Amino acid sequence: MMGELIDLTARREALRQRTGRREPSRAQLYFDLGCPFTYLASERVERSFDQITWTPACLEALQQGTPAADVEGRERLRAAAEERAAELRLPLVWPERFPADVRAAMRAAAYAAEQGRGGAFVLAAGRLAFCGGFDLDDPEVLAEAAAAAGVPLEACLRAARERGRDGAMEAAGRRLLAAGADRLPVLRVGRSLVWGEARVAAAAAARTGTAAFARA
Repeated sequence: MMGELIDLTARREALRQRTGRREPSRAQLYFDLGCPFTYLASERVERSFDQITWTPACLEALQQGTPAADVEGRERLRAAAEERAAELRLPLVWPERFPADVRAAMRAAAYAAEQGRGGAFVLAAGRLAFCGGFDLDDPEVLAEAAAAAGVPLEACLRAARERGRDGAMEAAGRRLLAAGADRLPVLRVGRSLVWGEARVAAAAAARTGTAAFARA
C-alpha cells in the first residue's frame, strides 16, 4: 500500500553537525490526523528537530466546531489546502470521506507516541490519508500505518478502541484555544507557540537555517 518510511535519525545528526549545534533541538507538535495541514507540515517538522513530542489535539475542540461541516466551509478548506500543496509540490489526494471522524486513528497515534513512534505513525497515516485517499479509521489502513511505524499491531488496534483516550485530545485542543491558537498544526519550541502550517514550517526552518523547508 505504501513504501517504507525513511529513518531520519542519521539525517538529523548530520544536520546538527553541519550547523554546529551541540544540544539536541526539541519541539512539541500538536496535530489532528484529519487535518490536511498537519500532513503538509509534519515531514518538514520531523526533519528540523532532533526530538519531537507528538501530541494529538482535537481540532473540533480547538475550533469549537468544524469549519468543514458545511459545503461552503469544506470547499474553502479544500481550496486552501490544494493551493498550499501545489506551492510545496506535495501530492494531495482527498479521502473519499472528508471530513471524517478519525478518532480511532488519533487514539492509535496517541499510543504510538507513548511508544516513541509518534512521528513515524503520523507520517505514515498522513501519507495514507492524503497521498492515497484512504480512510484512516479502517482497521486495515490503521494496521498499515502501525506496520510502517513499527508499532505493535494488536496493541495499536486495541488503543484505537479506547474511548477513554478522547478526553486528553479534547483537553489539548481546549488548552491551545486558551493560548490563542485557532488552527492546527501547532508547534511549541521552548516558550514560543506558533500555529498554522505556514508559520509552523517557517519556525521549523528557522531552527535549521534552511528556508527551503518553509516556502511560506
